[in-house]
Amino acid sequence: MDIFKALLRQPATGDEKTTPSGFTTKRAETIETVFGEIPTSLKEMKELPEATLDNPFGTAALTICAFCVYVNDINKGLEMINFLKGPQELSIYDKQFLKDRLEGKSYIPFSYFKGAFPENEYLPSRPYTVEVRSNAYSYTEDGYAKLYVQSGGADSLRSITLRRKGGQWFLWEQMILADIRKPRSADPWA
Repeated sequence: MDIFKALLRQPATGDEKTTPSGFTTKRAETIETVFGEIPTSLKEMKELPEATLDNPFGTAALTICAFCVYVNDINKGLEMINFLKGPQELSIYDKQFLKDRLEGKSYIPFSYFKGAFPENEYLPSRPYTVEVRSNAYSYTEDGYAKLYVQSGGADSLRSITLRRKGGQWFLWEQMILADIRKPRSADPWA
């Protein structure tokens, strides 16, 4: 069989596929999750439909919310992040990493909501909306999903990796706390 015939048999980008983890998705997909309010405690988070953690896109969106809470109340934020981490809580190293990355940069997690840009001090539009994206490589490793979110202060997408256990998707790794452009009021060159 020549390469041309083999390519014709491949599903087109956007067609549905079942991942090795058993999650049915499209090859490249963008899912918006809308929050009327950002949950401010684990109790409020657990009341949201995404808290079933049965969808990696929902878990990724809740991760953004948990980091937003963290910058205002470390203990409540850690409680929410540990819930999203599932059976493996944050280590002492992880907690120090969060502190180092977010100290004095409380705007970073808010930058992932639609409408949040340096020009408006990263104040997101309401309702709070997070776009989570997958691509053709998001489900290449069995039991894992690598999804992407866009910060209004960065040029490239940032990743959130989820790990499946049973029927739930838990936060495994995130690359969303890297530096972004400073808010206009903090940028001496603006």
